[in-house]
Amino acid sequence: DCVMPVRSANPIRARSLIRDNLEKQAGCLNLIHSRMPNIKVFSGTSHPDLAQRIVDRLGIDLGKVVTKKFSNLETCVEIGESVRGEDVYIVQSGSGEINDNLMELLIMINACKIASASRVTAVIPCFPYARQDKKDKLPGSEEKEESKKLAKKNYDWKFRSRAPISAKLVANMLSVAGADHIITMDLHASQIQGFFDIPVDNLYAEPAVLKWIKENIPEWKNSIIVSPDAGGAKRVTSIADRLNVEFALIHKERKKANEVASMVLVGDVKDKIAILVDDMADTCGTIVHAADRLVEAGATKVYAILTHGIFSGPAISRINNACFEAVVVTNTIPQDGHMRDCPKIQCIDVSMMFAEAVRRTHNGESVSYLFSNVPY
Repeated sequence: DCVMPVRSANPIRARSLIRDNLEKQAGCLNLIHSRMPNIKVFSGTSHPDLAQRIVDRLGIDLGKVVTKKFSNLETCVEIGESVRGEDVYIVQSGSGEINDNLMELLIMINACKIASASRVTAVIPCFPYARQDKKDKLPGSEEKEESKKLAKKNYDWKFRSRAPISAKLVANMLSVAGADHIITMDLHASQIQGFFDIPVDNLYAEPAVLKWIKENIPEWKNSIIVSPDAGGAKRVTSIADRLNVEFALIHKERKKANEVASMVLVGDVKDKIAILVDDMADTCGTIVHAADRLVEAGATKVYAILTHGIFSGPAISRINNACFEAVVVTNTIPQDGHMRDCPKIQCIDVSMMFAEAVRRTHNGESVSYLFSNVPY
């Protein structure tokens, strides 16, 4: 509706109308262009390799940013180029020095926002504090003993919890810092998206996991997908349905944090290849116990596929001593050091999924294609 049809019997008048129409068309194109500003991608210090892979896929350069710390360990960020009117993406994963990296992300978002960026999107492959998403922890053993003593005084401590909902706090911090959009992968609980009042795109590693299974496990048709806890049942049933194989789950009872008390296997894994699937592994106590339980139940081989390989504390030594054929993780968290220390760890590159999500978001296209497909 920017270009009017040319109707004139006079050739001079017609040329004049054509020129006017071309100018109007150019003006409309400039208007459309102004609605879709240029793109800038910046990297925090948590995972520069992933950020570089993303921009390589997009065919652009990383934005210039200088991050440093003062002698008192305060974080200082300087954006090294203009972001006025730009569509800005900041890549920062919740790994390593999590608190420092989270603060750095908040400062970078705010720096871009007050420098008049048109939109600021936080690309957070591994969302920090995602496990603290609900208020359901019962008192610890010491408090239970104290509650017994105070029960006589009509203190009802049994169902009172003082656990924080830190994932909600992080969501508030990101919003207040100025983030307009969040892109992440395999949230520990999908409901965390509801903690935000801004759009959240929660990508799934499932398409990349299916691709890896079909390409690297020759006997995958004789496999069974296993969840190491009841909370991951929905995840494993989805993968099992797409592979057309059976699934099982392991019910665990915890007495203390990072300590598994007992495990009950629900399903038949005898003479099958067991593939443990979970969203993250921290100290790896759960998946190592699960692997032992699967071997006891008659599984011929055990693989573990995890989206976020945190591997803190004794995790690496536990994996080295466990009966895994391979422990497969994505590169939402840097894995080079872990792969050097543990030959069983293999890595799936998911940078193309984040790059495609950034491209589609920038161009105003749907991201739902990535929920079931790997972009090539």
